[in-house]
Amino acid sequence: MKEYRAGIVDKLLYDKLQGMGAVLVEGAKWCGKTTTAEHLAGSVLYMDSPKERKTNLKMVEMNPEILLRGKTQRLIDEWQIAPELWDAVRFAVDHRDEEGQFILTGSASPLSDEDRAKIYHTGTGRIARLKMRTMSLWESGDSNGEISLEKVFSGNEDKVGTNNLELNDIAWLICRGGWPRAVCQSGKLALGRAFDYYDTVVSADVKMADGIERNPERTKLLLRSYARNQGSQASLSSISRT
Repeated sequence: MKEYRAGIVDKLLYDKLQGMGAVLVEGAKWCGKTTTAEHLAGSVLYMDSPKERKTNLKMVEMNPEILLRGKTQRLIDEWQIAPELWDAVRFAVDHRDEEGQFILTGSASPLSDEDRAKIYHTGTGRIARLKMRTMSLWESGDSNGEISLEKVFSGNEDKVGTNNLELNDIAWLICRGGWPRAVCQSGKLALGRAFDYYDTVVSADVKMADGIERNPERTKLLLRSYARNQGSQASLSSISRT
């Protein structure tokens, strides 16, 4: 196991926990939500643990407050398995009246209408949201960070820097992506993670949103068109045609 590589989101999560009772970390599958949260958590509840899942679900029905007990910040991973935990966390935050009590992480798949009906409060003022993305080239160590985009747009940065990467290196990094696990690998191993991710999306994930079976080949065509139109103001109809 490689050493944990902290990113910008670690600081953002820490800061949010200083001002809110709970933080929901959202983002694509495999972008590192759980691992990042674990490094700030005082205790962890894994809702999808094969050994404890049935017990956890039964406890949610009986008394979800018991599952919230533990050293703070308490991480509740895959919370959406039992949507009732959302309101339990909101209630606990209200009555504990302290910041940094919980971190929620879970699948990027949207909740079904049935599961959304089990949530009665939006969590406004109690649960903050933090969008987590894959690692940037600076976070992965592939960029020296000489140029700060923030300072460029504020006019306080020289727009000159040195990059020793060849064009083929840059193309490889784009294809590899910023998935934390892939960042720790090299060559074909790292590039293979992107292919594996793509295969899983078109064969399984695409139907998990609503349970409707979809043609993997049509999904591949849609993704290819979407990729072709990246960086442009293409309409949905244009993407579907191309």
